[in-house]
Order: sequence, then structure tokens, then C-alpha cells
Amino acid sequence: MQNTLMTLFLIDCVVLIACVMMQPAKNDNDAMSAFSGSGGDLFARRKVRGFEAVMQIATTIFGFAFFALALALVFVSSH
Repeated sequence: MQNTLMTLFLIDCVVLIACVMMQPAKNDNDAMSAFSGSGGDLFARRKVRGFEAVMQIATTIFGFAFFALALALVFVSSH
């Protein structure tokens, strides 16, 4: 049981890293905006669509799976 959970955990880790690395960058035009701030973007709501939405959902799912598998591994290894 522990070997199966560890295998699933390692696969989930690799897929989660890939999901995070594939997300589109959300940076501003230049580094100066970090100091001056971008007040116009603070309250702007933008609905994500397409590839960005799929990557957000996939990252959330694999993130939850990461924590669930980690907890399951702790439980199995303690008993």
C-alpha cells in the first residue's frame, strides 16, 4: 500500500510541477511597476479563459491531490 501511494505521490509531484511551470506569466510590462504600483489593476476583475483557465483548474486539482496523498502517506507510514 505504501509503495502504491508513494508512486502516485511522485507522479502527482511531477505533474503538479509541470502544471505550475506551464501557466502563463502574469507580469506587468516592466519591473518599475513593482515600485510604482498598478492601482488600475488592483480592483479589475478579469475572467480567465482558455488555456489559462484549464491550467488553473489542473493546478488546483493536482494541488489537492498532493496534500491528500501526503496525508495518506503519513497515515499509512504511522500504522
